[in-house]
Amino acid sequence: MKRTMLGGKIHRAVVTEANVDYEGSVSIDEDLLVAANILPGEAVHIWDVTNAERLTTYAIAAPRGSGAICVNGAAAHLVSTGDLVIIASFVELDDTEARTWKPRAVFVDATNRAVEIRAEEAFRAH
Repeated sequence: MKRTMLGGKIHRAVVTEANVDYEGSVSIDEDLLVAANILPGEAVHIWDVTNAERLTTYAIAAPRGSGAICVNGAAAHLVSTGDLVIIASFVELDDTEARTWKPRAVFVDATNRAVEIRAEEAFRAH
């Protein structure tokens, strides 16, 4: 059996740009992609904390250290500059691996700099 599990997330990042004229995707500071274990081209979910919109797109790398979180293409109609978002990827794991899996969570400050990176323990059965 396969299970779909949270792979990594960037928690409460600030959208720095919403560019409807770009072909699509979300540009994310490469430092944050690495920290969250998200690859360029990987499918990601964006959950807008500010307005409750939810969408799926793919990640592309923005320059390291830029703090960029730019929602591109049609999705830019759903998310605005300044919104707080959670960006998450998911992984497919077999049942045994899923039971010990620890997704990576990246917590950022108001300029989208990582202030804490941890393996999430919240998914453990109590």
